[in-house]
Amino acid sequence: MANHRIGRVSQEIQREVNDILKKRVKDPRVADVNITDVRVTGDLQQATVFYSILSDKASDREKTQLGLDKASGLVRSELGKRLTLYKTPEISFERDESVEYGNRIDELLRNLNKD
Repeated sequence: MANHRIGRVSQEIQREVNDILKKRVKDPRVADVNITDVRVTGDLQQATVFYSILSDKASDREKTQLGLDKASGLVRSELGKRLTLYKTPEISFERDESVEYGNRIDELLRNLNKD
């Protein structure tokens, strides 16, 4: 039962954070962010929001992370209004390395096929 609830809350947070970033956060640094996953602790106190961006430039990654860190308060308060949870979890943003890793593998495979 608990796992199902955590999964449901994770999906809800993912959907809402995507929406909040697109509609409520006016920071251009987070304009191209895509939320890929959310991991919530068992007690629903912490939520790690994983994201990806199209750019692979370190400067863009840094700017995006700063923008998300700055927006986390707004995101959390918006979540508080939208979610039916007793306590809104603390939100932290982390870049999803797996997307980048998958893209790198795709690139390597494409290069193999060229030869």
